[in-house]
Order: sequence, then C-alpha cells, then structure tokens
Amino acid sequence: MRAATGVWRWRHNPLRRTTDLIEAWVALTAVVLLALAVPTAGWISGVRTDASLQRAVQAQYRLRQPTTARVVRLADTPAPGLTSPESADEQPLRRSVVARWTAPDGTPRTGTVTTRRELADPGDTFRLWTDRGGRPVTAPMLPETAHAHAIAIGLLTAALAGVFVEAARRLVVRRLVHRRYQRLDRAWAKAGPDWGRTGAGS
Repeated sequence: MRAATGVWRWRHNPLRRTTDLIEAWVALTAVVLLALAVPTAGWISGVRTDASLQRAVQAQYRLRQPTTARVVRLADTPAPGLTSPESADEQPLRRSVVARWTAPDGTPRTGTVTTRRELADPGDTFRLWTDRGGRPVTAPMLPETAHAHAIAIGLLTAALAGVFVEAARRLVVRRLVHRRYQRLDRAWAKAGPDWGRTGAGS
C-alpha cells in the first residue's frame, strides 16, 4: 500500500526525480510479486512435487510386496552401534536377525534382516517388504510422507522466490541511490567553486 501511495505521490511532485519514480515503481512491483507470484510459485512447485512423489510411491507399492517374517535367531554379527550386549539400555533400537519368510512366488527364504529390538527374539514375527524376487527391501514411502515432503518443497520454493524478489529490489534501489550520488557529485563539482561568491548565482 505504501508503495502504491509512493508512486502516486511522486507522479505529481515538482521535486520528483526520475530515480524517485523508478524506485516507487520497483517497490510496487516487488509488493505485487511477493503477494501473488511468490505464493503461486510455491504452490505450483508443491503440486508438481507431490504428483511426482505420489507416482513414485505407487511404483514402489507395485514393485514391493509385504510378507511376514519369523525370527530364527540373532545374527552372528551384532547390529552396528551395539557396544555393550550386557546393557539393554545401550542396545540399538534395531537388531540384525536371521529370519524366514515366504517370497511372492511361494518359495521359503531365509536370510539376515534387521528388525526392531522388541521383535528380535526367536519366534517373533514382523512385517517384511520384499521385491518380486523375494529379496528384502526397504518399505515403500507412505503417501502422507510424500505429501509432507511436497509441502516442504513448496514452502522452500516460495521462500527462495521471496528472497530473490527482495534481493532484486534492493539491488535496483542501491544502483538508483548510487546514480543520485553521482549526479550530486557532478552538480557540486560544477557549482562548488563559485559557492557563496557575489554574482555567482548561489
């Protein structure tokens, strides 16, 4: 609002300089961009990112199958980060175990996988994701997680766009101020030697 008022004030001000009017229009343009273009850029970025991530999520669910695995025993090699087997408080949240599960084609499989510490005792069962060949893989991304990532990307895009607009405005204003000082220096260099002298017109 102040930018629009500034444009209107400088339009009819006899003391207006060209740089004053340019600065007012630059400020008004920046306000419009911050109010309209920046949120639009963030929204478009978020929507496109969400669509891309949701397609990736759907592809992961098509290529990965859930199954139930049963713990046979703890793996011979402790999980990374296990430094004190005697202290339960220092054990990691996940443990490496030898487990059995059924592949998508119905064949039984046995291998070393990682599960939560509370499900690492022999006989415990847990959910395991496998590929079409029955090999363990990470769980697919949740649609809600993909949506949260898209929102974060949209907000980040809007923030970066806002920073760019403000940086551009400041750069233009800085150059305008520099131009004013240059003109003032030239005017002073021309009038300065005669300043205060009789008949010098000052």
